[in-house]
Amino acid sequence: MRVVAGSKKGKRLLENNYDHIRPTTDKVKQALFTKLQFFVEGKRVLDMFCGTGALGIEALSRGADEVVFIDKNPKSVGLTKQNLKNMGLQAKVLTADALKILNKNWGQFDLILIDPPYKSGLYEDALKKIGEDNLLESEGVIVCEHAKEDEFNYAPFFKIDEKKYGNIILTYLSHPPTSA
Repeated sequence: MRVVAGSKKGKRLLENNYDHIRPTTDKVKQALFTKLQFFVEGKRVLDMFCGTGALGIEALSRGADEVVFIDKNPKSVGLTKQNLKNMGLQAKVLTADALKILNKNWGQFDLILIDPPYKSGLYEDALKKIGEDNLLESEGVIVCEHAKEDEFNYAPFFKIDEKKYGNIILTYLSHPPTSA
């Protein structure tokens, strides 16, 4: 696993030796950030269920102003912190249940990355929480990485795109379009 592009391009991330973490492949990460290549710079990003921190680190490498990493597993948080340190990057990394710690006081994010364990049923809960607490900027984007077997309701958000990479799907969401 490595950083695909940006200021830290080519730098290797720590190997994941934990069964509970399923890291995003370089191919999928490249596709996700190529689609968002003109969107990430200068943005505020939330990496929910961060695992190794690979997605948020990619965002920082590509110019995001701030990334908040959250994972409830201490091993995941440890990997994320070590990967950030190895890259010479700083960010807020929290050991917490994202669905319990996040609230309106966190402000809004331009990009929210949702990549919980597959088949966990956490997608709908995460989207509901983001909507209830108004955590997504009006022009913001949510990206859900999930297995092709995972089906979930996107409410209160609107699907703007979906791309398949073998057994993995990236679903891009935003606020519903306003009717004129």
